[in-house]
Amino acid sequence: MKRAATGPDGLVVVDKPSGFTSHDVVAKMRGIARTRRVGHAGTLDPMATGVLVIGVGKATRLLGHLALTEKEYQGTVRLGQTTVTDDAEGEITAAAGATALDADAVRTAIAGLTGDIQQVPSKVSAIKIDGKRSYTRVREGEEFELPARPVTVSSFTLRERRDTVAPDGTPVVDLDITVVCSSGTYIRALARDLGAALGTGGHLTALRRTRVGPYGLADARTLDQHQEALEVMPIADAAAAAFPRWDVDEDQARLLGNGVRIATPGLPAGPVAVFAPDGRLLALVEEQGGRARSLAVLA
Repeated sequence: MKRAATGPDGLVVVDKPSGFTSHDVVAKMRGIARTRRVGHAGTLDPMATGVLVIGVGKATRLLGHLALTEKEYQGTVRLGQTTVTDDAEGEITAAAGATALDADAVRTAIAGLTGDIQQVPSKVSAIKIDGKRSYTRVREGEEFELPARPVTVSSFTLRERRDTVAPDGTPVVDLDITVVCSSGTYIRALARDLGAALGTGGHLTALRRTRVGPYGLADARTLDQHQEALEVMPIADAAAAAFPRWDVDEDQARLLGNGVRIATPGLPAGPVAVFAPDGRLLALVEEQGGRARSLAVLA
């Protein structure tokens, strides 16, 4: 990483604090980076902490593609209580308790939520139904159902189990978990569905995102640290880390810059970062019919 001058172009990896929305972080970063051109690659709930990838300047054009990359989380699921938000920020709606839970039953339930699954998102979410946010419908007391969506949970690991008692006296079981998943996966919904599969109810009490694509906690700094000395990953380095690379010659670079769909050498599926001979990042492209279709021009 390099320290940024005023108005940088690149990625800033933030270790988001609890209580901040992703929009709060973007607003703070606009002041730190001294530019309005700031966005984020994938929302984190206010309760959650951890890796939030911020794009500054031209790097905002990468964000929609970075948001689709694999993510990793560490969290705690509380079995025995259900909440309206599927996490600790919501009102408790049921407290069946969890006692004498069989370890094999827990492992089986976790296995059932691993792989390619259909997941119903949490109702208190930003998903739109007929133009209205789902959380707005919940607040207005509407009865509705969200359709299930395909997601991939590559890994769902139980790290530790603790039998304890909740503040309201309900006997509960806390499970510390690690999840690696596709974009669009709700860890809150995994907690809810794990509790449902075990007949206890469940919700998420803690969540920390440890990785977004190639960017992990080792790359992240707090907002206070960025305020003191802003660190920006140059846009070319960011693209090289996140996407397959295609190096072109000067003629190909010129044609791409003029909007010509040049022939490709057989590129991997998905976005590919194109670099000029001098190392400049030219564009993100995808292969379509043997030719390069531009997704974002960055030169």
